[in-house]
Amino acid sequence: MKYTRLGGTGLQVSRLCLGCMTYGDPAWRPWILDLEKARPHFRAAFDAGINFFDTADMYSRGASEEVTGKLLKEFAAREDYVLATKVYFPVTDRPNRGGLSRKHIMAACEDSLERLGVEYVDLYQIHRWDHATPIEETLDALDSLVRAGKVRYLGASSMAAWQLAKAMFTSDLRGLRRFVSMQDHYNLIYREEEREMIPLCLDQGLGILPWSPLARGFLTGSRTREKPRVTERARGDDYADKMYYREEDFRVLDELLAVSARRGAKPAQVALAWLLSVPGVTAPIIGATKPEHIKEAAGALDLALSPEEIEKLEKPYVAHPILGHEQPAPRRRRS
Repeated sequence: MKYTRLGGTGLQVSRLCLGCMTYGDPAWRPWILDLEKARPHFRAAFDAGINFFDTADMYSRGASEEVTGKLLKEFAAREDYVLATKVYFPVTDRPNRGGLSRKHIMAACEDSLERLGVEYVDLYQIHRWDHATPIEETLDALDSLVRAGKVRYLGASSMAAWQLAKAMFTSDLRGLRRFVSMQDHYNLIYREEEREMIPLCLDQGLGILPWSPLARGFLTGSRTREKPRVTERARGDDYADKMYYREEDFRVLDELLAVSARRGAKPAQVALAWLLSVPGVTAPIIGATKPEHIKEAAGALDLALSPEEIEKLEKPYVAHPILGHEQPAPRRRRS
């Protein structure tokens, strides 16, 4: 395993991060793995040298944090892994149980710490932008958690680049802790982040943690135009229908399959190797429904793509609508 620093911090993380949405309560999604089925995955991750794990309070309505915390404690000492979680989406439907108000952030962090069974979280991330709460209130609450020792670093997830810039400016203006990372939607078939978000992160020294680096399995090569939903997750993943499966996506997949065949590598390994070649990318957040997927993903670290191969992979791409977060836009007034 290779390691790098997270953005401009001194925190060392593995070049792959294990996303833990897959682990928790099968009642939440049929493809979710419970504690016993998840255990071999964490063993495989530690065997591969992964020290970076990402979850969120809303995954399996909190059960993902419980499973993640128990298994991390089984396999490693607290100082030997980097633990990230997220806040924003509600875990219940009661008032003040969602969003980024000071009340919710403070309560949600305490709940996450209890479920994870830890005294602090290494990276605490806002899962989305909250249009109903002033960013000053959100940033002040997050800063309080850092000062209290319950959080080590702060991160953000999918939003517009101007929103991230506003948050960074506000932090500087008020003397608050800055975000050190951006967890955004980025992969071979969705590259809109290259227009503004990635240049902003490079300029401001934020580490980039792409989510859905394999496009929810699309870039593994298991989907075809004739049979796009061959796995249990694909069959029950309505969200993926809104994100992928366009004809232009399949044209990128065609090139990916061609490059992987010439290299004798798995399509997923080539897709991850491409991501790892992008300046600013710290660690793609990989998901796995089988332990061998983690070992295969680790093989991408030893795969160096040539400039010609990168050009072939990128050439079929066409512009996409914003996918993965709500894009604020001005609305025309009706006369």
